[in-house]
Amino acid sequence: MRELLSGWDVRDVNALVEEYEGTSALKELSLQASLARPEARTLQKDMADLYEYKYCTDVDLIFQETCFPVHRAILAARCPFFKTLLSSSPEYGAEIIMDINTAGIDMPMFSALLHYLYTGEFGMEDSRFQNVDILVQLSEEFGTPNSLDVDMRGLFDYMCYYDVVLSFSSDSELVEAFGGNQNCLDDELKAHKAVISARSPFFRNLLQRRIRTGEEITDRTLRTPTRIILDESIIPKKYAKVILHCMYTDVVDLSVLHCSPSVGSLSEVQALVAGKPNMTRAEEAMELYHIALFLEFNMLAQGMNF
Repeated sequence: MRELLSGWDVRDVNALVEEYEGTSALKELSLQASLARPEARTLQKDMADLYEYKYCTDVDLIFQETCFPVHRAILAARCPFFKTLLSSSPEYGAEIIMDINTAGIDMPMFSALLHYLYTGEFGMEDSRFQNVDILVQLSEEFGTPNSLDVDMRGLFDYMCYYDVVLSFSSDSELVEAFGGNQNCLDDELKAHKAVISARSPFFRNLLQRRIRTGEEITDRTLRTPTRIILDESIIPKKYAKVILHCMYTDVVDLSVLHCSPSVGSLSEVQALVAGKPNMTRAEEAMELYHIALFLEFNMLAQGMNF
């Protein structure tokens, strides 16, 4: 370094030192900001809350005279045993009596097994889970699930047992008046109430409000998925797949945005009419960040912080 700077003017050396000091200060500031930022909730944590708080359950498992409200799509995606069992009782709110052959399974252990299917972790310390023979018996009866991220990605790709569709409208009055029951809009996206309510307080509150107002009863009676109509001026439909993909996988993948057939969102049409150029990737990321804040979906918001 001394040899490099030996021929420099003193003012240039001072300028270089100031640049290094400024860069160091920015790095420290960035580190402190990262430490101060609340930790984003992961898929695993949100799935643990989903199991504990029972948002939008659609089937009841009865084991040793105890009811376990659960989510059909989650268990079917995670466990071959439940996939077969649940297919025989497709109706909403079905009560299924559990008959388990593995010896020694009591109520706490059964709950821990369900917790494992939701999170990939048993959620309790029990020496029986260290017993190889019991684990082998459980795997023989229930099957061995993939990792949580693999099964949730499969659930996103195939949308088995989907129970909600997301539609988009530029008519804010339509969104306000008919937030869940119109049969007219294109580019609907399938999803699961369990997942979107677990990952986003916005969707959770919306679905709980529908339950309180009795709108859910109509959907259940007709056996039709709930339709949520979103205002495209707030959530452009071109971002919907990116948002859903992140909800199911914890991965922010902007390539999903540019391979989506619905990239012609309202905001893009308005920009073209106004003679504005197409949005840059940075502008899209910023818009997606603000949408994540609106949805209270911290994993997506922090994923856009680059």
